[in-house]
Amino acid sequence: MFGDHTNRVKRIATAPMWPNTFWSAAEDGLIRQYDLRENSKHSEVLIDLTEYCGQLVEAKCLTVNPQDNNCLAVGASGPFVRLYDIRMIHNHRKSMKQSPSAGVHTFCDRQKPLPDGAAQYYVAGHLPVKLPDYNNRLRVLVATYVTFSPNGTELLVNMGGEQVYLFDLTYKQRPYTFLLPRKCHSSGEVQNGKMSTNGVSNGVSNGLHLHSNGFRLPESRGHTSPQVELPPYLERVKQQANEAFACQQWTQAIQLYSKAVQRAPHNAMLYGNRAAAYMKRKCPSGKKKKTMASEEAAPVAHLALQTRGEDRDGDHYDALRDCLKAISLNPCHLKAHFRLARCLFELKYVAEALECLDDFKGKFPEQAHSSACDALGRDITAALFSKNDGEEKKGPGGGGPVRLRSTSRKDSISEDEMVLRERSYDYQFRYCGHCNTTTDIKEANFFGSNAQYIVSGSDDGSFFIWEKETTNLVRVLQGDESIVNCLQPHPSYCFLATSGIDPVVRLWNPRPESEDLTGRVVEDMEGASQANQRRMNADPLEVMLLNMGYRITGLSSGGAGASDDEDSSEGQVQCRPS
Repeated sequence: MFGDHTNRVKRIATAPMWPNTFWSAAEDGLIRQYDLRENSKHSEVLIDLTEYCGQLVEAKCLTVNPQDNNCLAVGASGPFVRLYDIRMIHNHRKSMKQSPSAGVHTFCDRQKPLPDGAAQYYVAGHLPVKLPDYNNRLRVLVATYVTFSPNGTELLVNMGGEQVYLFDLTYKQRPYTFLLPRKCHSSGEVQNGKMSTNGVSNGVSNGLHLHSNGFRLPESRGHTSPQVELPPYLERVKQQANEAFACQQWTQAIQLYSKAVQRAPHNAMLYGNRAAAYMKRKCPSGKKKKTMASEEAAPVAHLALQTRGEDRDGDHYDALRDCLKAISLNPCHLKAHFRLARCLFELKYVAEALECLDDFKGKFPEQAHSSACDALGRDITAALFSKNDGEEKKGPGGGGPVRLRSTSRKDSISEDEMVLRERSYDYQFRYCGHCNTTTDIKEANFFGSNAQYIVSGSDDGSFFIWEKETTNLVRVLQGDESIVNCLQPHPSYCFLATSGIDPVVRLWNPRPESEDLTGRVVEDMEGASQANQRRMNADPLEVMLLNMGYRITGLSSGGAGASDDEDSSEGQVQCRPS
């Protein structure tokens, strides 16, 4: 029996090649290593997160790479996921113990607990800038589960309070928001509608020092966008996506564009169209007039996508990524240039949005005075003045919209931690639809003979299945009366075990297509996804009432039929009949 942790242990990990060794992650912020061959029932501290993130940090989950048992992934409080090289840490600690200058011979040296290169951080690029918004809504971001793909090249993370993310450990990329230039200080002055360019942008007040390489897009050569021919079957898919867009079926359009992108990854038009669908999906009720049925026909005046609602978290960042991809494939992509400026504005990189808009006007002067450009320019100018005015009222030290560095002694972030966060890598895929706010043990896992699917539990009692490569949602099944927390695939057979609040473990396996669908299939997957997103953005009191057995109209798991009209009864508390 081991009792070294001072708070609850959340997860234990083992390594196939090291049968006598295992690790634990606990809410005291420690990762401990155990060796069953030792006589004493004592563990050693492998990683002390409090050395980096303060006394309030909690370790929630960990896992060992099945192909490289020296690689340990750790999820903890906040949006960052950590990868550690166990071998490097051990070698570093041994050298510290042997050093005559080491005053205290502990496993975790206080001066430099981790050697350079022993840790890599991963984060969804939009989360650091959105963290204050989540904090204001008492919405906690914490990794509730991490797991490696069977071949060890991918890391899957279920981010509590957000979505499920897949990180590619082989082809790494920096978050685009970390590469923005230093354009304006959080306390800079607004001059002629522009923020002064000394210091750093609002994306840096979180301690992420962005590179000063300038926000420059590829030069366009003329205004004619070269089109890449699509094969007939993909042209049909694209037309279906355009029709779904015209009917304001944003998620269906995204899924169809994603299906086409998987088969034609070098077609700029597909990325541009999908970016527009991502931006439109942010509208809360989808009642806007249709603005673009196809990329070929829409004028730029119809591209001022006024997006003020909360739907799928991260949509604007995915749209930004698609815009940059479209521009890299086709520097003449007029609409992608404009949408990029809008995405930066919605992500609160206001000064960068202004620079991007000016860049757009320079490349496409005939659109410089269009209604869309004028509207976005007014929004940016108003935001810059509002931000500057708010900071003047707060006075010095009031802080910008993003502040991850705390002045509290217990929650202070070390310089080493800031450097590691600055070097973080971005995600490859994002999976939306589930809800993960109620429990901090909710899992997500790979599924299928080739790990071609992603599965995750949800607070609405369902579990969700996505295609890994397209991120499209393919099935929702009712797995529990309350919450599905655990999902584990069989190592060799096509079985999936799920469990949650119910006192049972359910086993799932494929049925013949000729059989009727069971009552556990959730037919309205989009309705369930929308209800879950509303639930994640709900007031904490409403969530508490939901968990007590009350129903918030428009937030129930069967929310497909909930009205989105402004005068609807959404938000009213009603007693759920027994």
